[in-house]
Amino acid sequence: MSQTHFYEVNIQWKEARIGELSSPVLNDTIECATPPEFPNGVPGIWSPEHLFVSAINSCYMATFLAIAQNFKVEIESFSCKTIAKLEMVEGKYIFTQAEMFPVIKLTNPDKDADKALRVAEKAKAGCLVTNSMKTEIILSPNIG
Repeated sequence: MSQTHFYEVNIQWKEARIGELSSPVLNDTIECATPPEFPNGVPGIWSPEHLFVSAINSCYMATFLAIAQNFKVEIESFSCKTIAKLEMVEGKYIFTQAEMFPVIKLTNPDKDADKALRVAEKAKAGCLVTNSMKTEIILSPNIG
């Protein structure tokens, strides 16, 4: 398998501050807009800011599940809330911090809890999305 991969995402402006994301290799499109916190923002539609945080969350989940499988940790359920802080720094908005709250329910908590915590930390270290960001990532797992 090649070590280089390319991912294409396209956007088509629809109206006002709303566009539609698509990819030639995906079936679904995603409507996105400027968030309501900004001038002419649109409530109730995915924003670039939400997509940024969703990239953190989805990559962390995929990385965690892959590492858990390698470590033979049996997962009953996984969910994760991530809250990212957008701040004005030196005249520019940047995401300065993202705190992740994964909730990991194990099939065998007595046997796998310590191993699952190591997996959670390894997933944070190995997540390609967060490794590509300047944002500080804080991990606050709940394992049981």
